[in-house]
Amino acid sequence: MDLQGKTIVITGAATGIGRALAIAMAGYSPKHIVCADLDGLGAQCTADETGGRAYTLDVGSDRAIAEMIDVIEDEIAPIDVFCSNAGILRIGGLETSLTDWQQSWDINVMAHVSAARHLVPRMIKRGGGYFLNIASAAGLLNQIGAASYGVSKHAAVGFSEWLAITHGDQGIGVSVACPQAVKTAMTEGMEHSAAAVDGMISAEDVANSCIEAIESNRFLVLPHAKVEGYIQAKAADYDRWITGMQRLRDKFELPKAD
Repeated sequence: MDLQGKTIVITGAATGIGRALAIAMAGYSPKHIVCADLDGLGAQCTADETGGRAYTLDVGSDRAIAEMIDVIEDEIAPIDVFCSNAGILRIGGLETSLTDWQQSWDINVMAHVSAARHLVPRMIKRGGGYFLNIASAAGLLNQIGAASYGVSKHAAVGFSEWLAITHGDQGIGVSVACPQAVKTAMTEGMEHSAAAVDGMISAEDVANSCIEAIESNRFLVLPHAKVEGYIQAKAADYDRWITGMQRLRDKFELPKAD
């Protein structure tokens, strides 16, 4: 996929990885960049910086995503690349409220599903398109201290796999990005957490890795190189991997009461 002359949509574009993607992709001479975010003012700021257009969007709503896609395709241009970046992190284990679980599911998983539901048939008819789904290394490993995040990011990776398997030979490109800790507002104050055990990288680093993957039609994007080894260790000996994760957990969580 060559980004030049393409119409690109980026969700969660007001800050963090989404903003970095918009700025980086603007350097590839796309035809249009649409910066979508629940924070409409923030989306407009990114759009102003990239020469794009802003759209206020709640990615947790299938109807809102469908309406945005209709507006863009009717009033701007057919969408070539959809970057489903918006996500949320809720800290907590079994005490996490069902409301937080549902919100994590709606934003971290169903937003990807909604974008594909409403775009894949159109893209296939016109010869193809591309989806970049921002997940997390938590979707390949897990997230100590954040159950709803780890589970929903696993589902995001699983859906991305399904999308590539089912429609990859119909002109639909798919990349899923799985970074560890990234310096964004979401991870503020987490510099010494388990997620940052290998250090934090910049949102710009993630954006550049994603663009490289899109250009080469590579499915899995691992901005933190060590994650590949962790995946291999997990597959080689699952029980040993779980024991290792328990030890990592003990380094970052308070001791359990007697």
